[in-house]
Amino acid sequence: MQSSAPPRLRGGRSRTLAAFTALAALVSSAGCTVANSDAAGSTGTAGSTLRVVLAQEPPTLEPCEASLTSTGVVVRSNITEPLIERDPETGELQPLLATGWQRTDPTTWSLDLRSGVTFHDGQEFTAEDAAFSIDRAVNSDLACNVDGYVFDGKDLEVAVTGDMSLTVTTPDPDPILPLRLSFIEVVPRTTSTEDKVREPVGTGPYVLDDWETGVSISLRRNDSYWGEAPAYPEARYVWRSEPSVRAAMITKGEADLATALNPEDATDENSVAYPNNETVALRLDGREPPLDDIRVRRAMDMAVEREAIVDTLLAGLAEPAAQLVPDGVVGYNDELRGTPTDLDAARELVAEAAADGAPIDREISLIARNGQFPRVAETAEALQYQLARLGLNVRIEMLDTAAHLQYQLRPLPEDVGPVALLIMHGNQTGDAAFTASQYLLSEGAQSTFGTPELDAEIAAASALSGQERQEALARVLADQNADVAQYVHLAHMRGLMGISPGVHYEPNSASGDELRLADVRPAGREGS
Repeated sequence: MQSSAPPRLRGGRSRTLAAFTALAALVSSAGCTVANSDAAGSTGTAGSTLRVVLAQEPPTLEPCEASLTSTGVVVRSNITEPLIERDPETGELQPLLATGWQRTDPTTWSLDLRSGVTFHDGQEFTAEDAAFSIDRAVNSDLACNVDGYVFDGKDLEVAVTGDMSLTVTTPDPDPILPLRLSFIEVVPRTTSTEDKVREPVGTGPYVLDDWETGVSISLRRNDSYWGEAPAYPEARYVWRSEPSVRAAMITKGEADLATALNPEDATDENSVAYPNNETVALRLDGREPPLDDIRVRRAMDMAVEREAIVDTLLAGLAEPAAQLVPDGVVGYNDELRGTPTDLDAARELVAEAAADGAPIDREISLIARNGQFPRVAETAEALQYQLARLGLNVRIEMLDTAAHLQYQLRPLPEDVGPVALLIMHGNQTGDAAFTASQYLLSEGAQSTFGTPELDAEIAAASALSGQERQEALARVLADQNADVAQYVHLAHMRGLMGISPGVHYEPNSASGDELRLADVRPAGREGS
């Protein structure tokens, strides 16, 4: 993870493997014409309104769903705030609405809270609100995303011990509870516990002013904010599904920030490349033949040309991956390297499996999601071509988000045959235990299978802290590759954020999930 500002985007690498000539010809540049576009700053003037264009409209602004990228990019640390904040550059936990925390016994943590903070509706923030927010997000029947993703569905015992103090007790020892708590956005204790809210109230530097469904979301500066006032009095979000349109809005001065640009639309003048914490991989369903044979899974891993995909299709805005988490995440194993391409050895493994009865001619569905990342369709075609060289019968299915989620999350669809699912995993937490519990456990929410041995390793590693935790999680990732091989790791991605010359903002690994408006300054006021 870089600690300095990421470099401006430069031209893509020119090296193109001969086998990819045909595929490269399929990639055409998208146009940059804005048709009937609503200028992002139509409710304010440039300089007073920060204008942001997103790839899609948030499905909800409910704070307990802020771990969803499309919600968190608006809500987190803008409208609402957590008790504890993780620095995306260093990974260190920092005080926010909590000023301090300590572990008082193996299962209990005590927290001291910040005084003098008020919610947008004028209510004073107290320990009652903090306890309520934890209960609402984790212990209620609201089915909040943060409950399953961060807390694995385990209830917490929360007790108020003073006006500005509380304790949180976990069912089992949890050395990273403060990190988990950094995903809970604090709301007033008057917030509904029966329904998720459309218009959140928080303590953040901005107040929700208006959400015109299908059109825009407007925020205004919280003049009673306890911290440093943000530079812009107003912020307005609009959304455009086409990356070329988002890029054109930056170029034409219609937006100040734009998320998720495509390489062909990016220039030195309109965008910045940054590490976005996302890793692309093929998840192999090891329950179905021929993917239930580890020799076939290993052969598929050996057949993929990662460098060619990164250089040719991803325009160099990625690096070959050997694990599901990038550098900077606790547990990242810096000794792992992407599997070298070796077609001869891969074909031998497939032949051995076939000789033992593996049905290698059975159709394998390679499933990807439309718009998953730039040039995803071409990447799927490249993988199909590479795997076909092993004699495997691979068919591509491009799905929308809802249909893709049916294959990504348990309960997984039945009677669909062997599936190689193209996934893009972003570890927002900075700790590989979250990845392991979701993607590597035998019954993980986004895992198709596993082994008892790896399950035991994950459980043991999750109970550790410090350097022991780092080393144990690194072994988990290595043992996944060696003994399970559920994943063909492809690339650690870099994002492209559109940034107009009129603003100064340095994207970081959290920017795709948590775009902190208070970090944006007018150009020339970087230090103010």
